[in-house]
Amino acid sequence: MIGADAIRGHIDLILLALLEPRPSYAYEISKTITDRSGGDYLIKQTTLYTAVKRLQTQGLLDSYDDVSETGKPRTYYKLTPAGHEQLDVKRDEWRSTRDLVDHFAEGQAIP
Repeated sequence: MIGADAIRGHIDLILLALLEPRPSYAYEISKTITDRSGGDYLIKQTTLYTAVKRLQTQGLLDSYDDVSETGKPRTYYKLTPAGHEQLDVKRDEWRSTRDLVDHFAEGQAIP
């Protein structure tokens, strides 16, 4: 199980990446995170909603009400054009972060 502290700084990247191909609603996002992580990370609803609201405030996500395939009313979230741009920035940031941490974890000097 991956702890929330290890993931905390990367929630925005995870959400933006999940919403890149298509809009989704909170429960589906949460289930997708759990499924894709093989159960190693379970996002708390408060963490999810806080991140979604923050991304909306930043203009990176929009929301709209619709009916799901099961007929239930849902609030869907989708990337804005700025959200697509920020996803690229966050992916680059992740690659740099991963490389830096790998250097320390593997005891290597940074080139």
